[in-house]
Amino acid sequence: MDRVTERVDFLVIGAGIAGLSAAIRLASVGRVLVVTKEELAESNTAYAQGGIAVAMGGEEDVALHLEDTMAAGDGLVNREAAAMLVEQGPRRVEELLEWGTAFDRYPAGEGGELMRTREGAHSRSRILHANGDATGKEIAVSLLRHVRGMESIELMEWTTSVDLVVEDGRVVGATLLDGEGGLLVVRARAVLLASGGAGQVYSDTTNPAVATGDGIAMAYRGGAAVSDMEFYQFHPTAFTAPGAPRFLMSEALRGEGAYLVNAAGERFMERYHPLLELAPRDVVARAITREGKDGTVYLDMRHVKKDLKARFPGISRFLAQYHLELGRDLIPVRPAAHYLMGGVRTDVHGRTSLPGLYAAGEAACTGVHGANRLASNSLLEGLVFGALAAETMIAEAPGESDAARLLVVPEVAAGGVTSEAATERWIADLRELMWKDAGLLRDADGLRSAQRGLDALAAAMPRGLYRRAVEARNLHGVASVIVASALGREESRGAHFRNDFPHKDAVAKHSVMQRGMLEFVG
Repeated sequence: MDRVTERVDFLVIGAGIAGLSAAIRLASVGRVLVVTKEELAESNTAYAQGGIAVAMGGEEDVALHLEDTMAAGDGLVNREAAAMLVEQGPRRVEELLEWGTAFDRYPAGEGGELMRTREGAHSRSRILHANGDATGKEIAVSLLRHVRGMESIELMEWTTSVDLVVEDGRVVGATLLDGEGGLLVVRARAVLLASGGAGQVYSDTTNPAVATGDGIAMAYRGGAAVSDMEFYQFHPTAFTAPGAPRFLMSEALRGEGAYLVNAAGERFMERYHPLLELAPRDVVARAITREGKDGTVYLDMRHVKKDLKARFPGISRFLAQYHLELGRDLIPVRPAAHYLMGGVRTDVHGRTSLPGLYAAGEAACTGVHGANRLASNSLLEGLVFGALAAETMIAEAPGESDAARLLVVPEVAAGGVTSEAATERWIADLRELMWKDAGLLRDADGLRSAQRGLDALAAAMPRGLYRRAVEARNLHGVASVIVASALGREESRGAHFRNDFPHKDAVAKHSVMQRGMLEFVG
């Protein structure tokens, strides 16, 4: 296959909030290439409904935001990372405002101040939102508008990242597959993985189709350490109906007063947590799963006396397709895979265990979320740690070497080519397997069954150098690490629940997996 080589100063894989936040800083010192698998607006960032959590009420608010984050993470939060998140968050959000991000405000007659709402496990109202329930989209649009005005940033759409290029133990670039099937080798002084999560590893997910864990899988294949991969957050309330997509019913609905009721019409959260519907997401998700065994669970806002169409316009438009309306009808929900707390292991400055490789956002694991992410901290994480990673890349990136190197064509290209139909069936089998045996409620028998199933799928791995075959390999890599980490963690903590080990260990430890070896570290 013909290959084209290109040189840039910095390669950013992913165009969500973390990638663009970093690119803006990197552009001040060199040429930046930002690549994304589909159009620039398609990322987990753009799908974020609820908002962005930020403590803009002074030192007390910052301190409370830190304690809320620590509490939600169930003993596993890296306090240094959490402190950086909440302390630097206000400044980064102020930058968004300067770049034209239009968060919702009260009418001028009521002061025109930024609207703030509350979500699960927050001690006060600190969630900013935009266009009611389209916060991520508004942030993505404003960041893209700002980036497009910077001459030293090149944006490349419809580009699949295939593998990292590692030379002498250092990441020096990546191989990419463009929209027409051409292989491009990009050499860079430093590479940032901001490729988002891996929700597509599960059959039921709120994530878009692009969330196939590409950056995490590439980093792991390249020899980088990954951490806390067993902690996958299942959002409690995704819409459920025959033939309907698993559309996210934002936690902000419960923040505005929605109840959860079972098939008998009874509220049930008092049996599970004193915060009721605003309990941490892992608690709510397991409660819905248990209550749903005897029938459907519903969101009930019939008692809420607000203009819910104005507050949640996107959700209302979606529900109208199914002849449902907030405030009038019960909305059927069940959990779906939503957010990966684990990822490529980094320090708080974005450094991975591989020189030349950095990571930020959902693809990274600083430990800021611990075992269970606090609602609406994800957008803030991308904003803050994307900027921090960029600062580190600028400080540490070496000069570009002109030495010619032989590029090895990625393994995925070897052998014959699997048909696209067969690849889709293979991916569907993997996703169903993960949902059944490594989902919300786990045990050793199910996890070992998942390992056997993954071994069988590995023997029939789709071949060929096209996007879905690349994604299949990445999904398998991510799934294998999730299962191994979940099997190794013989306790229940945060989003990871073992029916056979329902209690929590006295000492919290992070899982770390590198080159097939799993260990737990304090």
